[in-house]
Amino acid sequence: MSPAAVDLKKEQDASLRRPRYPYTLSARFFFASMDLMVGEKTTLAKTKLIEILASIPYRAWEHRQYARMTRRYASWDLVRHAFSVMNWSRDAQDNEYHHLLVIDEKMKEDGVKNPWFLFPPVPWMISAGYAFLCYFTALFSIRRAFLFNAEFEDHAEHVYAQFVKDNPQWDDEPVKSERVSIYGQFENWGDVFRRIGLDERDHMNTSFAYAGRPACIVEYEGMPTEHQPEGASEEPQTPG
Repeated sequence: MSPAAVDLKKEQDASLRRPRYPYTLSARFFFASMDLMVGEKTTLAKTKLIEILASIPYRAWEHRQYARMTRRYASWDLVRHAFSVMNWSRDAQDNEYHHLLVIDEKMKEDGVKNPWFLFPPVPWMISAGYAFLCYFTALFSIRRAFLFNAEFEDHAEHVYAQFVKDNPQWDDEPVKSERVSIYGQFENWGDVFRRIGLDERDHMNTSFAYAGRPACIVEYEGMPTEHQPEGASEEPQTPG
């Protein structure tokens, strides 16, 4: 979606005003563990680690849906649902990867070096642990996996909104990078990070939709509507 389709500053303010989702104990433990390991302060390096992790569940779900479609190809409703999840997962993981490239470019422009937790094998070990968590959560309950991802994305949205607020100088820093232009056209770095934060809200909204919690979706003017659950869900509908 074009970054010009929404008022990025307005949506950043909306993110800052909106209370965070009431995270589950597992989500709170996950966020606290990351803060304990890399520090509570949000830095470019910390957001880079967030983006390294962010695409992992989408890759896992894409592979899982292929396996389901192969086993259950005779069930058209299930196949439609699997395609729906898979197509969203592809787009979401591509989007998260662009975030990673953009943040890496900003670090290079600012002369920021990778800290210890971004040097191999540390990010590989962290990613492996998160992949293990994502896999077994989805194996136990795919809806719980979607809900955990919604919590992760809600957390990320709020992190980016506050990060931009804490760095007002970014609004005076023009974007000249060709790598960033692949992600979108922006006049300044403040809008780049506002767009990243709004992307996380979009991922959160779709995660809530697949988790069967449409009441939790945060609507806004210009929000994308292309990814919506289709076909049969993997688990019976549950209230709340």
